[in-house]
Amino acid sequence: MLFESVRLVAVTDPAPAGPVDVTVADGVVTAVQPAADPSGHPNGQGGWLMPGLWDQHVHLGQWSLTSARLDLAPARSSAQAVALVRERLEEWPDLPVIGWGHRPTAWDDAPVVSDLDAIDTDQPIVLICGDGHHGWLNTRALQMLALPTREGVVAEGEWFQAYGRLGTVIGVDGTGPEAYRRTMEAAAAHGVVGLVDFEFSGGVADWIDRWGEGADLLRIRMAAYADGLADVLDRGLASGDPLGDDPRLTMGPLKIISDGSLNTRTAWCCEPYAEKAVLGFPHGQPNQTPEELRDLLARATGRGLDVAVHAIGDRAVTEALAAFADTGARGGIEHVQLTTREDVRRMAHLGVRASVQPAHLLDDREVTERLWPGRAERCFPLRWMIDDGVDVVLGSDAPVSPLDPWLAIAAAVHRAVDGDEPWEPQQSITAREALAASTDGRGTIAVGHPADVVLLDADPLEGDDDRAHAARLLAMAEHVRGTWVAGEPVFTP
Repeated sequence: MLFESVRLVAVTDPAPAGPVDVTVADGVVTAVQPAADPSGHPNGQGGWLMPGLWDQHVHLGQWSLTSARLDLAPARSSAQAVALVRERLEEWPDLPVIGWGHRPTAWDDAPVVSDLDAIDTDQPIVLICGDGHHGWLNTRALQMLALPTREGVVAEGEWFQAYGRLGTVIGVDGTGPEAYRRTMEAAAAHGVVGLVDFEFSGGVADWIDRWGEGADLLRIRMAAYADGLADVLDRGLASGDPLGDDPRLTMGPLKIISDGSLNTRTAWCCEPYAEKAVLGFPHGQPNQTPEELRDLLARATGRGLDVAVHAIGDRAVTEALAAFADTGARGGIEHVQLTTREDVRRMAHLGVRASVQPAHLLDDREVTERLWPGRAERCFPLRWMIDDGVDVVLGSDAPVSPLDPWLAIAAAVHRAVDGDEPWEPQQSITAREALAASTDGRGTIAVGHPADVVLLDADPLEGDDDRAHAARLLAMAEHVRGTWVAGEPVFTP
């Protein structure tokens, strides 16, 4: 196939000054030459060609379910959330209620089971916090998920285990191969060619079956968790190995959740939370002992697996880096929401990647100022990371944020959207840097690159670092004219 008379987006290396013809054969770019007809576009092509985008952190099954969920983001109190649940049940009384997006940190009243039990329904109610770290359930849902009865929420490790059993509450609708395929199609329309799937449930066998049933549009790296590590090791899989016969579906990292989150006040920090700390844990808390963390890293590393260590608080980042240093593990830290300049330099020295979700800063800026006062300048420190030579990759953490790489890029560059003032703008990075962090290490298109590409009708790097530029980045999905994986079209409008 031939992309005729296109301009290359200068993601890293300088791009040719004029139009080029890009030839693809057997899924690889085989030639980049001056356009045979630079004055015209015989096939109506033209446009701007760049490497396809990757989302390096997605919970794909949960994101596939999002369209059917009750949006709880508008709730500003427990009472408002309960009112939204009542409205949903009045509309669909015979269906379970699965909600997403409430953030109770700023509420005056805490979410409690009895408030949901007071609703006149036999349906299970599962309300998932906006950062994914706790579930607020009624007693019926607790029973169906085989959880002990309680008055408070189900949080952290207990919740992550239950998360994968939601199918027992709502059935498989929304998480079957057809739903995954639809989700991939929507991602491809944004120029996405690959996803790293951190879904809590399932494993290698599930992905092989799902792939064989049509959920095979994009490149996928499947992450494993500690409870699935034995199966991965028994299969002899290392990171990068194909899970089956198709090289587009591969083994990803071992995911380790080493601490909690900001909104649940369980992210492990060097300084205490300013208010509403979890009783007995004013600094948040780790999910493993140092010995357990090192054991997991060592087991993975010894069998060729990269690791992805979730660490949001600065103390969690420090301890994760110490474990990387002690074990020689390869991989990265997920989130790196709060850290220090010293630890950023340690990341660079150790070769530990930073996998960051910039759109989270849009949601967390207000609560950060309240719970971590005086620490905002160290939150999402992308500028420090780039300057110190850390390998930075971007993602969404969908469904915590939308699966939209252009939103992540805009947030990394402007640290605000919708006309807000930039939050800690000294930590902004350039559009070129953000784009390079979103293409899985692929720079400006060159011979030998896999033909995982997106064709745009506008240059995403054009413009100044102003609010108009932020708006252009946010709207860039509207400029996607086509997306290809291994030279095969996965989106054509």
